Amino acid sequence: MTVWLISGTDTGVGKTIVAAGIAASATAAGQRVGVIKPAESGVAPDSGMESDIEVVVRLAAPAGARTLASYPDALSPLAAAEEAGAVPLAIGDVIEAVRLALAQYDLVLVEGAGGLLVPMGEGGWTFAELAVALRCPVVVVCRADLGTLNHTALTLEALDHRGVPAWIVVGAWPAEPELVHWRNLTDLPGDLVGVLPAGAGSLAPQRFRESAPSWFSPPLFGRADPERLRLDGVIGPPPPWPVDSFPPPWP
Repeated sequence: MTVWLISGTDTGVGKTIVAAGIAASATAAGQRVGVIKPAESGVAPDSGMESDIEVVVRLAAPAGARTLASYPDALSPLAAAEEAGAVPLAIGDVIEAVRLALAQYDLVLVEGAGGLLVPMGEGGWTFAELAVALRCPVVVVCRADLGTLNHTALTLEALDHRGVPAWIVVGAWPAEPELVHWRNLTDLPGDLVGVLPAGAGSLAPQRFRESAPSWFSPPLFGRADPERLRLDGVIGPPPPWPVDSFPPPWP
């Protein structure tokens, strides 16, 4: 039984789609996967917006998935809880939820909110502190664009300072990469174990699940050659056809 945390270098880097991709890849490899979102902000009731967990369920169909706390304002989870007049989430409640999930699933994925040091709940605890408490590695999702080298290095340094192992996944590789993207792919620090195509979250669920293992190397239950990831980027962009159709597989 394994726990991986999924954090990011910033907000909007693709954590949810990466979580869904890992869940789909691991499920295809025969793992029972549970996904936990401790706290989500920015999804108001009756807004019609999909929550992160709903996205993961739609795309990857893991064995189980749940959100522990949700707040309407697009703020850090601690600030959003305070603005909503809610009791902030305690880190002990998250640890207990993970413990219970480990009794049911082979792999438990815990998706954060924003970056590694965003205040998540009571007392201002962060995802870095959760990783230390759970003694588990962190999948760091980063951008392909300008600025990613600094943000990724700072995140890895914060984890290394705490003795937490980490992997790197590029959350959205452009369909037409430019020099900056290729150089960033080459120069990213850390252990790169995945590259997802931009727009992966728009794929039809069946296509998403079929494609997901090609985006990750074996440590994340994928089949991508780890020695080629920094040279090739993603293996083929998302197809240009409608996402609800199922043409022949990519070449």
